[in-house]
Amino acid sequence: MKYAYLDASAGVSGDMLLGALLDLDYPHEKFNKAIKSLGLPVKITIRETKRGALRALKVEVAIEGKSSKARKWKDIETFIEGIPFSPEVKKNARAVFKNLLTAEAKVHGHTFEKAHLHEAGADDALVDIIGTCYLIEKLELNPLICSPLNVGTGWVKAAHGILPVPPPAVGELLKNVPVYSAWVNEELVTPTGAALVSTLAEKFIPFPEICYDRIGYGAGSRDFPHMANILRIFSGDASYFEPGKKIYVIEANIDDSNPQVLAHFFDRALELGALDVFLTPITMKKNRLGTKLTVLSEIDKIDTLIGLLFRETSSIGVRFHPVERRVLRREIKKVSVLGEKVSVKVSFFEGQEVSAQPEFDNCRQLAKKKDVPLKEIIRLAVNAYKGGKKAIDGESKPPAVRRKKSGYKED
Repeated sequence: MKYAYLDASAGVSGDMLLGALLDLDYPHEKFNKAIKSLGLPVKITIRETKRGALRALKVEVAIEGKSSKARKWKDIETFIEGIPFSPEVKKNARAVFKNLLTAEAKVHGHTFEKAHLHEAGADDALVDIIGTCYLIEKLELNPLICSPLNVGTGWVKAAHGILPVPPPAVGELLKNVPVYSAWVNEELVTPTGAALVSTLAEKFIPFPEICYDRIGYGAGSRDFPHMANILRIFSGDASYFEPGKKIYVIEANIDDSNPQVLAHFFDRALELGALDVFLTPITMKKNRLGTKLTVLSEIDKIDTLIGLLFRETSSIGVRFHPVERRVLRREIKKVSVLGEKVSVKVSFFEGQEVSAQPEFDNCRQLAKKKDVPLKEIIRLAVNAYKGGKKAIDGESKPPAVRRKKSGYKED
């Protein structure tokens, strides 16, 4: 399995995605054959070109004959159901189009059933979306991660007239996705591109620490004078993709919040994906005792956790900054203690085991169930793991005399 990291610093469109994916050494003739099986009146041209000083692959989809009519969800769903592709490709393509129609319905004030697609529902967009889903499956790309998106700026001409960049549908599709505008006065993220990455990408993070072995270059339609209009896809073994190494620290100094409120914030922050939450006693201005609230977060959860902090605490300002970290590879092993399964988290450094710790919640639940001291359950779990075999009741029970002294019950 391979990961794919999309560098969308020049935006993203359907044809850019196709070009970059095909540039990961997928046979062009196989792709052409797959697209022909869709039965659409299109001609595919795949060629090398340059954007700025850089080489890239350009995919052009030409409509042969009359342009397709605007499509509604029922039309698209029926078409996708009939294509000779795998269930996974069909599922992903349906999800992309469903998000597109939902966005169109929202910005134009229609119901989902009545919403229709013009540019994004045409035959070339069907090729872009279904073709992208097809190539992701064939190239075995999982996970798909994307950088923050450069959306550009200015105005764009569409079927509904002149629209601001990003166009309204793109704006809807990119809710909760990190975006910015830089370098050119152009539309850089198309509705098709926005629908594809917002639906298929698992995370949107700055360039992470990765080890890759292939790069695909997909060319956009226009050639900008001061920026290479290309989408790059970096790909490598999924086991070497570690986006969690770069995280963010969110901090707030608080001197007027009820400890019970902070305890509630702890629970909610962890539920919403915080990696860690902790409090540090501090002395604030005017010698007031206070607390520094610290949250560790992946980049895609920063806004959610900052919003929670403002809603749930008395803080009126926060600061955040990126930090680097190293995370040991971990595996979960199962051992038997007093006839029950307990998970043991085993950590490795440079391929060597460095620690083995029983899962606290498992041990606590078992201690309560068996009416045995928690520290004894932890000891038994560690011994069971170190023994290199599954512990059984007779092996894992403490000696009878010890049980009598401790005062806890027989099973």
